[in-house]
Amino acid sequence: MTRRQLLAATTTLAGQATQRPPNIVVILADDQGYGDLGCYGSPYIRTPNIDRMAREGARLTDFYAQPLCGPSRAALMTGSYPARNSLNFNHLPRARTGIHPNEVTIPELLKKAGYATMMIGKWHLGDAREFLPTRNGFDEWFGLPYSNDMWPYHPKVTRTGAENETAKFVRQRAELTGYDGQGQHYPPDWFPPLPLMHNEEVVELNPDQTKLTDRYTAEALRFIDANKSKPFFLYLAHAMPHVPLFPGKDFDGRSLRGRYGDVVEELDAGTGRILARLREHNLENDTLVIYTSDNGPWLPYGIDAGSAGPLRGGKGGVWEGGIRVPAIFRWPGRIPANTVVSAVAATIDFLPTFAAAANVPLPTDRVIDGHDILPLLTGESNKSPHDFFYYFDTALQYTPQQGRPASNSNLLAIRAGRGKLHLNTGEFYDLQSDIGEAHNVASRFPNRVASLRKQAASFLAALRANIRPVGTLPV
Repeated sequence: MTRRQLLAATTTLAGQATQRPPNIVVILADDQGYGDLGCYGSPYIRTPNIDRMAREGARLTDFYAQPLCGPSRAALMTGSYPARNSLNFNHLPRARTGIHPNEVTIPELLKKAGYATMMIGKWHLGDAREFLPTRNGFDEWFGLPYSNDMWPYHPKVTRTGAENETAKFVRQRAELTGYDGQGQHYPPDWFPPLPLMHNEEVVELNPDQTKLTDRYTAEALRFIDANKSKPFFLYLAHAMPHVPLFPGKDFDGRSLRGRYGDVVEELDAGTGRILARLREHNLENDTLVIYTSDNGPWLPYGIDAGSAGPLRGGKGGVWEGGIRVPAIFRWPGRIPANTVVSAVAATIDFLPTFAAAANVPLPTDRVIDGHDILPLLTGESNKSPHDFFYYFDTALQYTPQQGRPASNSNLLAIRAGRGKLHLNTGEFYDLQSDIGEAHNVASRFPNRVASLRKQAASFLAALRANIRPVGTLPV
């Protein structure tokens, strides 16, 4: 190496060592389906800002969350399958369980690199004070502790007196969509008033949900303004398009897809405002922005549910429509424009990916199921870091006081490359030629089926030996 080359290399390494780590913005929609964005083929919902993100960054075609809200957030925050950290169930209000204090979360890791951290929106990893975002690495939180339908106006809450206008609207809307509650009926006091919280204090009860998306976006802009001179992590977990659907007044009736399309178009507009604010502060090239969803569409809500596009099934199941979600990554200068990634990736990859981007070491005292997918996004690799991807059952039914113990044995499917085996039924699908899981080809590939069964059993045995506990309040 010549002296000039040595000097150039030394200068480059010094610059990398002192370079500020990237800002990271995760925008998470709730119950948005694979087919509910223009860039994923929606003919009725206009999403120009998110579509522009895809043109200027990477669109992932085989990206996975989890089947339900709470487990999906557990996977995102910890980099682990929810079965591993005993969070593969949804929490109701007043639950006595939540994320364990020994879990290592994304904001806790990033704070080691000097990040400011804020969460906006739905948490759903336990509503007791001990489990809240501010106890898990976030400097600030503004949002709801659980889903926006967990309030006294749920359509299946038994009414004991006159309905107010909100309760009447939600019930009538559910009846219009054909939602039957899947056999559920709740006593009058099942859900307390829905708390909108700032940090650990309740600031409103049963907030006006037509204003939530706008308020969340405004909080995001405020946080960016306040932290533009240092690295920051912003996790914006929107309430919409989870039912009940409440578009803002400027979006009500605007889309070609009814109320569902209205709220998605408002999410798109809010995303555009965040991108514009980053541009105003000259932070675009310094910021990784991600838009994705926590699970597939909640199909029993009919016209108020989203679309899984060409995928089979929806929220709550392990058909592709329940767990494969849209995912767009934008980081100008690092992620090439118009990139399409068809390799398997997942929300469990966020924690190791962000740690790599911020040059923060991963914890070594636990199993992390996710992998760094920066090489996939930047074009350095086209191979998924997941030799196998595992689909777990999740639980929706539980009691509000005790929670439901997570079941770590309900491994329902396994994917390797283009093949997916449903373990309970033995059905095997080639997802490359049959994205809708319509043609069972197990009889044509008996050796492949047997090999995947063996791999699933081996993984499950190893997982059972490395299960981390759920957080539990003292008696």
